[in-house]
Amino acid sequence: MEHSNIHVLGIAPYEGMKTAMERTAEEYPSIQLDVYTGDLEEGVAIVQSTQVNDYDCIISRGGTAELIRRVTDIPVVEIQLSVYDVLRAIKLAENYSNLYAIVGFPSITEPAHTLCDLLRYNLDILTVHSAGEVAETLERLKQGGYKMVVSDMVTHTVARKVGLDAFLITSGAESLHTAFDQALTLSAGFRRLRQENLFLRSISKVENGSTIVLDDSGALYYSTSDKPENALLSTLRTKMAEMTADAPLKFYNNDGGLLYTINAQLIQMGRAKYYLFHCQPSQIPLRSNKSGIRAFGKSECEHLLINSFYSVSGAMGELETPLTMIAATRQPVMIIGENGTGKEQIARLLYLRSPLNNKPFVVVDCALMRDKTWDYLLNHYSSPLNDTGCTIYFQNMEALPDARYPELLSVILDTGLTKRQRLLFSCTCMDGEAIPEVGRLFASRLGCLTLRLPTLRSRSDEIPSLASLYLGSLNLELGKQLSGFDAQAIEQLRHYDWPNNYTQFKQVLYELTTLATSSYIRSSSVAELLSKERTLTKGTAHHTAADTAGGRTLEQITYDVIRSTLEANGGNQSAAAKALGISRTTMWRYLNSAEAAKKA
Repeated sequence: MEHSNIHVLGIAPYEGMKTAMERTAEEYPSIQLDVYTGDLEEGVAIVQSTQVNDYDCIISRGGTAELIRRVTDIPVVEIQLSVYDVLRAIKLAENYSNLYAIVGFPSITEPAHTLCDLLRYNLDILTVHSAGEVAETLERLKQGGYKMVVSDMVTHTVARKVGLDAFLITSGAESLHTAFDQALTLSAGFRRLRQENLFLRSISKVENGSTIVLDDSGALYYSTSDKPENALLSTLRTKMAEMTADAPLKFYNNDGGLLYTINAQLIQMGRAKYYLFHCQPSQIPLRSNKSGIRAFGKSECEHLLINSFYSVSGAMGELETPLTMIAATRQPVMIIGENGTGKEQIARLLYLRSPLNNKPFVVVDCALMRDKTWDYLLNHYSSPLNDTGCTIYFQNMEALPDARYPELLSVILDTGLTKRQRLLFSCTCMDGEAIPEVGRLFASRLGCLTLRLPTLRSRSDEIPSLASLYLGSLNLELGKQLSGFDAQAIEQLRHYDWPNNYTQFKQVLYELTTLATSSYIRSSSVAELLSKERTLTKGTAHHTAADTAGGRTLEQITYDVIRSTLEANGGNQSAAAKALGISRTTMWRYLNSAEAAKKA
């Protein structure tokens, strides 16, 4: 790093802000930015485990920035929320069909009140003054029938935990530029003081490891352990020749059967040189996976569920209440649904809401069962079937060979497995079709409760809300600031058939958000992408009249949109193409294709 450069550590409370910070930093040639994702205590932990004395400044947001200030004396610049940031979130929430409120600290609710007065919005706005008030406030809203909140990061995190949907008010480009400008100003004044204290800070204790400092002759100068082993000191001395002031070194050392990761750095104070080594034990996997058998803990399942489409979009819909009731029982459950309806996520949710969530959640994928794995499952002493109190989820039951499912059923009945473990099953089944034979057999013999998951096309009226909610999540993940969809785009999403349901819906919205170049996702982009999806899924057995609107195909709808836009612009093709957000070439292609179809 050149002396004139400013080295900034960024702690983003969510992934989308990390992306936005990296983009903003590209506009500041004198700033070298290292940015990590971590909210509140997680962000603090990142700072505490980082060589913060290598940085001139830290940039973060909200409560995370405040907590970081308590653990470091490096200048911390807070990314403020502007009135434009609040307005963007309100506009995005307009498509939400259920009751929602704006909840947050005064930095959010004060501009929200001003905006609502100016724009004559009748919205419920609740102010909290401490993190302790958040859960109580959200619980009152939930009891009052509210389904969603527009909030800051603290409230957003709590809302997701208590089952409310949430739009996070994200920081726009204006706020980020202001923060980076402040970082430049603060860092210039702080650099001299930081350099004077660099040495003492560099030898601070490393969590779960040790710090060793050698002087220029290789003699031990400082150590956080009482007496380092001579063999370790000899290894460190051999690395001194490889170290330079501007290139940290990383290597590994095996000591007593334990593998250590060692990060080394040369520090020069005046004419004196010191060689700093941080030694940390490496984490080694505790188990290996069997093909088709995976085991998860509670925290892993929470992470997977909270980052799934079901969590961010409220896609469970009317299943919410029965799922809570079923989760509290020990009765086996048979989950039925088409591809892409989220059967594994529902199984995960049943596990997390059950009294057994302190024990493992084991997934047995019948589609991946090999002979050796099958033998291990039924006959090995360490098989999860021999444990007690776990939740075992058998997925893709329809993929079991005919000879195997009677064998599995016999083991379950003969060993009293349903009394020792919570059993969940799932079968893939098209909407309206009979449950596969294996599903009917297990449900009948084991007395399974049956959950049939709804298809996305059966909930077409909810697609505007589902799309807006997931778009809010994608804004966070991708660092975007999209305000929603135009009216024709929403209609095109509503009338598409979605043969792969929520999985396909999520992928399509992700691609639309990634490629969007304006504040709104345009109908032309949706039409083009859905046309590609229709080609890719042409071989799918399911195809109904839901694919049309009033007897019109998607291509016809797109053609009508282009024609009406041309008329509105007096036949000016350049102006019409600009209004639609497409090129003239693309517009001609749509028009010529539709005209050719009419003649045919």
